Amino acid sequence: MGALKTQLRADLTTAMRARETLRIATLRLTLAAITNAEVGGDTARELNDAEEQAVLTREARKRREAAETYAGAGRTELADAERAEERIIEEYLPRQLDDAAVTALVDEAVRQVTDASGARPGRAQMGQVMKAATAAAAGRAEGARVAAAVRSALA
Repeated sequence: MGALKTQLRADLTTAMRARETLRIATLRLTLAAITNAEVGGDTARELNDAEEQAVLTREARKRREAAETYAGAGRTELADAERAEERIIEEYLPRQLDDAAVTALVDEAVRQVTDASGARPGRAQMGQVMKAATAAAAGRAEGARVAAAVRSALA
C-alpha cells in the first residue's frame, strides 16, 4: 500500500474520532477512487505513489469543475461544498507551481528541444515541448496551464 493511501486511512480514522463529517465523506470518496483505480483494468494491483497522486489530482479537478458548474448555475451552497472538498484533497497533493515557475519550466523545455533539434521549435513541435515540460512539472502544475504556457512560448 502506498504512503499516500496509508496517510489517507490514518486521517480518516482521526476525522471519525473528531466527528468531522465533511472530511470523513471526502476521505472516503478519495479512498474509494484509489481503490477503483487499483481494481480497474485487467488485473487488480496496488498503485504506486505517483499513480495515487494522479488519482487525487483527478479528484481535485472534478471538485473544481463541479464547483464552477454549480456557481454558474447559481447554486452557491453546492459550489462552496465542492470547494471545501477540493481544499481537503489538495492537502495531500504537492504545492502547485505559480505562473512564473510554469513559464520557467516551459522556457527550459523549449531550450531542451532547441538543443536536441538544432532549431527553435514551432507549433509543429508543441508535442515535444509538452513532453519535456510535463515531465519537469511532475504533477505540480495542471496540464492545461502547461499547455497554455507552451502555446504562448511557441507563438
